[in-house]
Amino acid sequence: MSLIILRADSRDKILNALADLERHAGLRVRGRPRIMKHEIADKMAASILGGNLRTRSRVAAAVEVEEGDTETIMAVRRIHPPAHIIVVSSEYDEYEDLREMFGTLKVLKGYYSYKKR
Repeated sequence: MSLIILRADSRDKILNALADLERHAGLRVRGRPRIMKHEIADKMAASILGGNLRTRSRVAAAVEVEEGDTETIMAVRRIHPPAHIIVVSSEYDEYEDLREMFGTLKVLKGYYSYKKR
């Protein structure tokens, strides 16, 4: 299981990026994506990436996927979503913080899982 932070300018971009994760990256979203404060997402992203961010987000979300960290990272690298995607692997200090926070976050409305036919 992996945790992913999505940062973007709008809610629509977050929803499109989530669809891209399922459709194009082939990742299986577990449960419902959650809305998180964009300031917290920016702070975690800067810490994980080890530097300042070029832009600040206006909207952020967190999602849990069934695949492991390495598989998730490789899948995300293949796609070009409209949002900034950060895979928070278990080796980062932010992983436990996000894991604890995840259950308390509100569910992102408007998300519907892509179902293969």
